[in-house]
Amino acid sequence: MLNQKGGVGKTTSTANLGAALADSGCRVLLIDLDPQGHLTLHLGLAPGPDDPTAYDLLLDPQCQARDTIMKARDRLDAIFSEVDLAIAESELPAVQDRQRILQRKTESIRDQYDVIIIDCPPSLGQLTLNALAMADEVIVPMQAHFLALQGVGRLLETVELITQSVNAQLRVTGILLCMYESQTTLAREVVTDINEYFEAVRDQAVPWNQCHVLQPPIRRNIKLAEAPSFGQTIFDYAPQCNGARDYRAVADQLLKAWGGPPPQIPVTDSDGVTTQSGQHLKMGAATTLDTGADA
Repeated sequence: MLNQKGGVGKTTSTANLGAALADSGCRVLLIDLDPQGHLTLHLGLAPGPDDPTAYDLLLDPQCQARDTIMKARDRLDAIFSEVDLAIAESELPAVQDRQRILQRKTESIRDQYDVIIIDCPPSLGQLTLNALAMADEVIVPMQAHFLALQGVGRLLETVELITQSVNAQLRVTGILLCMYESQTTLAREVVTDINEYFEAVRDQAVPWNQCHVLQPPIRRNIKLAEAPSFGQTIFDYAPQCNGARDYRAVADQLLKAWGGPPPQIPVTDSDGVTTQSGQHLKMGAATTLDTGADA
C-alpha cells in the first residue's frame, strides 16, 4: 500500500487487512517500515531493547529476517519498527545496492508466508524504495478528496520510474478508499473520476492498466480509530462493526483476485511446531497509515 500523503489509512489498512487475511487461513507477514512505528503499536507489540528491528535488517549485515520476526496473532507475524529507522534514510545511500536490501534479506523466509504486506512511511525515500523493489503489487489507500487525486497521479509516475529501473514486475492493482462518506457529492464525483481514468488506460502499457477501486470502500468508523489505542486490530476490538465488515470484504476480494484462499498445507516453524498454511500468493507494498481519526 503506497501513498506519499500521511493520514490516509495506510497503517490501519495494513493491520486490518493483514488480520483479515490471516483469519481467512493465510499465513501473513507485516513489515513496519515507518520510523513512527504505528503498525507495531497497532498490533500491540512490545519489542525489547535488544530485539532486532527493521533497522537492523536493513543496516546490519549479520542480521537475518528470521531474527526480526515477532508473532502478533495466529498466522500473523510482524517485523517491527523503531525510531532509529529514521536514521536509515541518511545511512542507506552509502550502502551498495541499497534499494534491494529488503528484497535480498527476505528471500529466505518468503516461502513461509502466503502474503507479505509492507507498511511504508508517507515519503519516497530509501525505505519506500526498498519496499517497492521487493513488492509484486501496490495498493493505494486514499480519501475521496480532490487533492488526493493529484497525489495519486504523482504516485503513479513514481511507480513507473521504479518499473523502469528497479522492479520491472511491479504493478498498481488497487485503490482503497478509506474514511469514505457515501452521502457526499464530492466523494461520489471523485470515485467516478478515478474509475473513468483507470478504464481509459486499460489498453495502455502502464503499470496501472489493471488497477481497480477495491470494494467496498472503508466507511468512516470511529471504532477503527479507537482500536490502535488498545493495541488491537478491528477484529479484536469490534469484530461486528462496519469497519470490520468492510476490511473483511476487501480481503475476500483480494483473495479472489489472487486465485482464492490458499490450500492448507503443513508448515513447520523454527521450533518444530507444525501448523497449517497455504502456498505463497502475493507481496504487497503497503504504505503506512497514520493511526488516528483518519481511520
